[in-house]
Amino acid sequence: MIKMSVRLYSLLFSILFSATAFAQLSPPGMGNTKTAFWSAMGVSQKLNENTTSKTYFGSGYVSGNKNDNPFNNPSIFVLNEELYHKLNDNWKYSYAVSYRRQHEYDENFEIPASAGIKQEFRLYGRLAYTTYLGRTKWTTTFRQEIRKFYDDNFARVPEDLQLRSRLKTQLSLPLGVTAESSIMGSAEALFSIANDSNEGWGSPDYKESRFCLYYCYSPDNLPVTFDIGYMNDLIGYGGHITDASYLAVDIIIKNPFSHS
Repeated sequence: MIKMSVRLYSLLFSILFSATAFAQLSPPGMGNTKTAFWSAMGVSQKLNENTTSKTYFGSGYVSGNKNDNPFNNPSIFVLNEELYHKLNDNWKYSYAVSYRRQHEYDENFEIPASAGIKQEFRLYGRLAYTTYLGRTKWTTTFRQEIRKFYDDNFARVPEDLQLRSRLKTQLSLPLGVTAESSIMGSAEALFSIANDSNEGWGSPDYKESRFCLYYCYSPDNLPVTFDIGYMNDLIGYGGHITDASYLAVDIIIKNPFSHS
């Protein structure tokens, strides 16, 4: 169980966008588990002065409820494409499409649940506002998602459609004069409403909060960014909160198709 001081530290020093403007590939939520591991590789390509494409794939593993080994069970595969558009120095928006394939386990994490595999197709848009406090970069982001779910055979599942809203606050602090390194993190709240194939639409509800702390290294002589971080995922509220600790690493290759 993660101590409250760690959660507050992650919240107060929440930072997500690095000084080089290439954000880390944050882990997706992987459900009720003690620990999890997420790794990803991406390509960020500047298309013109104000537009950037980011493509990445990643995979995740979970420990389960009775184990602390984050590599105990395969959990998720993600393929994501997002286009970012800069409006001015403060405002940026983006839109994306994503495919996700996730294992579902029973409550003991011993055998797959009857559903076995859940597939997801996701569309989302993001609007971000950035301001500067000295060298510190502060970004507030609103993200709206449409999520469509299927089983392993693309058949309909009970809760097959979900609308989810995400609100995030972010800071970024470069380290040193050259800003090759930065320390980053985030604090995010997630709310959703789902459609049940039998009962129709439910009510909007708070679902979880995610707190991240990252270290980013982007050497001047290499077009690559290396990130390593921690995420604390708090699912539920009141007396029904589950707590998961994630270790995350990713590599982002910057502008591989640009001419010298």
